[in-house]
Amino acid sequence: MIKSTPRLNTLLASALLAIGLSAQPLQAKPVASNEAQTARFFAHLLSGTPKTSILNLFVTQLPKGGDLHHHFSGAIYAENYLTWLAAQDGKIDSCTLRVVQAGSSPATGCQALSVAQLQQDNAKYRQLLTLWSDADYGNHFHLQVPPDSNFFNTFSYFGALAMPNAAQGLASLKQRAIDENVSYIETMFSAVGFKQNVLYAQQARIDEVNRALRLASSQAEVNAVLEAVVGDVQQSAAFAPALQSYIGKLEQAHQGIDDERFMMRYQTYAARTQDPLQVFLDLYAGYRVAVQSPLVVGVNIVAPENNYVSLRDYTLHMRMFNFLNERIKVSSGNTSRAMNLALHAGELTLGMVPPEDLQFHITEAVDIANARRIGHGVDISYEKEPLKLMNTMKSRDVAIEINLTSNEFILGVKGNDHPYLLYAAYDVPMIISTDDAGVSRNNLSNQYLLLATRYSPSYKTLKTYVYNSIRYSFLNEADKRLAYRRLDKSFVQFEEKMARLYQKVKHKPHHSR
Repeated sequence: MIKSTPRLNTLLASALLAIGLSAQPLQAKPVASNEAQTARFFAHLLSGTPKTSILNLFVTQLPKGGDLHHHFSGAIYAENYLTWLAAQDGKIDSCTLRVVQAGSSPATGCQALSVAQLQQDNAKYRQLLTLWSDADYGNHFHLQVPPDSNFFNTFSYFGALAMPNAAQGLASLKQRAIDENVSYIETMFSAVGFKQNVLYAQQARIDEVNRALRLASSQAEVNAVLEAVVGDVQQSAAFAPALQSYIGKLEQAHQGIDDERFMMRYQTYAARTQDPLQVFLDLYAGYRVAVQSPLVVGVNIVAPENNYVSLRDYTLHMRMFNFLNERIKVSSGNTSRAMNLALHAGELTLGMVPPEDLQFHITEAVDIANARRIGHGVDISYEKEPLKLMNTMKSRDVAIEINLTSNEFILGVKGNDHPYLLYAAYDVPMIISTDDAGVSRNNLSNQYLLLATRYSPSYKTLKTYVYNSIRYSFLNEADKRLAYRRLDKSFVQFEEKMARLYQKVKHKPHHSR
């Protein structure tokens, strides 16, 4: 055996260096980071036939940041509403399956059923679920109204139960969100509810203003009518109390919602199917509430976009937003900013409306109303100048809220018919959201599952969408920083778990039958 000596070691090192090798001990190949292993795992799950069972686990455990396109009343499951109704000894009409309002009676020849009685009749209970949600629609579509009507009709069944149970509703939504690793919800709560017949006692005056608004053919003409209305609102003794009542009820319902794991903020809105004056009053009240309450972070406009009134008054509504944007600013630190607007626009497709109604809705929401986010945006391909519009959205940082399940059910648009790939090609920022999870009977995890299995995004892209849900939220800067920190921490933990799971899964043979 050759004895090692300092001189021998020096000669050996010199020889190794001469042939390009290191005299240092060989190092093990660095282990890929947890993030890199998670990315490989996600790609593995999508390769070939997507491994849906494991993908379900993956997207459920995935930190999902925020759900930004979210309707409070539509997010609550029918079963929750029935639980609250039972606790209040409420009744259901045995024929119409609507709530029997206090002081009223069921339809002639029908019974007022308790919730327990209803649930004991399985056929009737299952029928209620098809009316209060989209449950089992595929098996009964021949007996029901068209899917878009079925979707929007559900709100007339459970709507009266939402606000009286607001605190319970928010608490249930918070717990469901935490259970699927969602840390923020920005929900469309309700309209303020200042009515046109409170502002004007005479119907003739209401009719006069509505007629003037619909005849106005330019922004200037709309502005002139609205200036007069605002002057009358400011003279109304009922307006300020209506705002304070709304804020007070919201603050009471919100108690206990924000904590170290979760935050919730609210949008208010107008329903676009109402008279123009009522739409404006709800928007104006919404702007004023958002100025006064830090909980209200934005304003929206809701209801079916293909409704006759919605279509007729669409440009008028966008001009209302334009008018309000010029006159009402929100304080932000030492500066002021425009109101946060996330507008439903382009929730349409060919055949639902005449082709000319597909050509301008997203464009006007962006250019006239100055929306910061667009809800749905499905008809982008039919806009007059779609490529220019998408470049504008990218340059202005206007995000699209992608709602895959509701787009499929309401519009019949899914897969490659959906403009997801078009928006992706133009780098328009996107956010994955639920819309009305209670009506659609799904959750945010399922929306990420649909995204993954339909479009096979990379893990990096998936993660970008999650962070977009905070970046494009209407949270103030301090709350955004907090949300980012929480998300960073959650991803460290998630990727550590997924890296371990990947080691177990990748060496197992996959059998199929």
